[in-house]
Amino acid sequence: MKINDLLLKDAMIMDLQATDKQGAIDEMVAKLYEVGRISDITVYKEGILAREAQTSTGLGDGIAMPHAKNQAVNEATVLFAKSKKGVDYEALDGQPTYLFFMIAAPEGANDTHLQALAALSRQLVDPEFVEQLKNATTAEAVQQLFADAEAQKEESTVDTAAEPAGDRPYLVAVTACPTGIAHTYMAEDALKKKAKELGVDIKVETNGSEGIKNRLTEEDISRAAGVIVAADKKVEMDRFNGKHLVNRPVSDGIRKTEQLINEALSGDAPVFHSTGQTVAEEASADGTVGQRIYKDLMNGVSHMLPFVIAGGIMIAISFMVDQFMGVPQDALNQLGSYNQQAAWFNQIGSAAFGFMLPVLAGFIASSISDRPGLIVGFAAGALANTGGAGFLGALIGGFLAGYVIKFLRNLFKGLPKSLDGIKTILFYPVFGLLITGFLMLLINVPMKAINDGLNSFLTGLSGTNAALLGALLAAMMAADLGGPINKAAYVFGTATLATTVADGGSVVMASVMAGGMVPPLAIFIATVLFKNKFTKDQKEAGLTNIVMGLSFVTEGAIPFAAADPLRAIPSFVVGSALTGALVGAFNIQLMAPHGGIFVVLLLSKPLLFLLFILIGAIVSGIIFGLLKKEVTTA
Repeated sequence: MKINDLLLKDAMIMDLQATDKQGAIDEMVAKLYEVGRISDITVYKEGILAREAQTSTGLGDGIAMPHAKNQAVNEATVLFAKSKKGVDYEALDGQPTYLFFMIAAPEGANDTHLQALAALSRQLVDPEFVEQLKNATTAEAVQQLFADAEAQKEESTVDTAAEPAGDRPYLVAVTACPTGIAHTYMAEDALKKKAKELGVDIKVETNGSEGIKNRLTEEDISRAAGVIVAADKKVEMDRFNGKHLVNRPVSDGIRKTEQLINEALSGDAPVFHSTGQTVAEEASADGTVGQRIYKDLMNGVSHMLPFVIAGGIMIAISFMVDQFMGVPQDALNQLGSYNQQAAWFNQIGSAAFGFMLPVLAGFIASSISDRPGLIVGFAAGALANTGGAGFLGALIGGFLAGYVIKFLRNLFKGLPKSLDGIKTILFYPVFGLLITGFLMLLINVPMKAINDGLNSFLTGLSGTNAALLGALLAAMMAADLGGPINKAAYVFGTATLATTVADGGSVVMASVMAGGMVPPLAIFIATVLFKNKFTKDQKEAGLTNIVMGLSFVTEGAIPFAAADPLRAIPSFVVGSALTGALVGAFNIQLMAPHGGIFVVLLLSKPLLFLLFILIGAIVSGIIFGLLKKEVTTA
């Protein structure tokens, strides 16, 4: 398979309009959806953002390679995009990004696809080729450049110095990135190229989507003067025991190759001592402090949400069953568990719901300090739960547990190697639990006061206060349609549900869900009322947004927002804020954290809820339609 089989002309954007990272991602994802290469914007975008949370795919030198491999991809595709003004993509060199290659790989991508993607990645290491791409003005010119480069590559495909020759120094290296599509092979080629320039022999093992290629043998490792591991995921490390080892993010393997090679040869690199872990503990591939915190938090939230959603809906059904079967007036405090059938649902839901805080804290901690952090994090979340510190206490407990384990790892580094085997099963959990547990007992005191105050405020919400909070959170749901702002509002809504589900549900959660349902429905209304302002494809996409809106899939509006953000986003925010304010003002409560129209019976005032969503969607749709320019072809 040739590179141009994946690099389609129809999936190229020769004049990217976005000026920031989020906008660029949205615009490119929308294009992939438009040409039918992905089936689910939300799922694919989540894969892209998960990769970005680990470290920016803005490699520097004006190039970015965002990529994801998941079930939303219909067929392996590379989207090429070019920005004339440059995009602030949070690149590793801090400079604007001009060339983008968004790689979409299906979960079952075959070897030929993966080989073509690897070849594309390797080509971008050549600065002369990159400069030619920057000067290309048409999609045809881009494809011709890759065709010519591929033809030249076939003439010389020798593995650079895989074996030591004469008196030249010899190194071994491993490259790997989480998806194993792009950075893995770019780092491989960059290391080989720089080693050749420096007169160094090197053998590079790649841990990519194709599996492990060019695997290092025991003989390779024993001969090597040093080892370079340029990886953002787990690789086999025990085999390097006793060797001078440089362990860096895969991006350094692309951008700082000379530095890595010189350090590995100097004899000053740390000697690696096996601890039974599969990845070196010194790895520092998580990007900026903000990116690391966001990644760790999202790891906890993503594992927590299934417990909240499934458990919350089970508890809500228990209330419905009791209401249907009837509960005496003097037993209303037992609503949800009065009748045996309701009690069954309540018992099941409560079991799942009870894991919410421990899971949140546990997986935040494990994201920070790997498996040893999991048990300490779970305990911190449980202590926050029993101590009344609630969601905020568990969140702090998760970060605390993770960093306590990191502290212990540094503390126990000097122990004899004979004790390495019991660190993970004894020292880390025991001392981690001891330190974190006592700290949580102290933290729980102020956090309980804050949590109680917040709960009192939320349960006492009515009238203007509820309307203002509902408007704010609903507007956040529409502000970036599934991005960090949207996620922050949703997580806050689910946190309030944890303390209000037993009292009939959360007004905040109802406002959040209503606000998230408005944008896709607004798209449909706009395409119906302003047919001359949308293309045929957009009008067809408008129909699918009915289902997405009613299902509480806010991301259905992303293609329209990406194509015209200055008109679309403000329109969505206005309608969502109006809906959230109405839901809050009328004190509509929701007992489920997700589901859209499918959980409408779990609302305290379902008809009003649906009416307010319709009002917001109409307002947003009309504003968007009025602001949008007419298209020349319908």
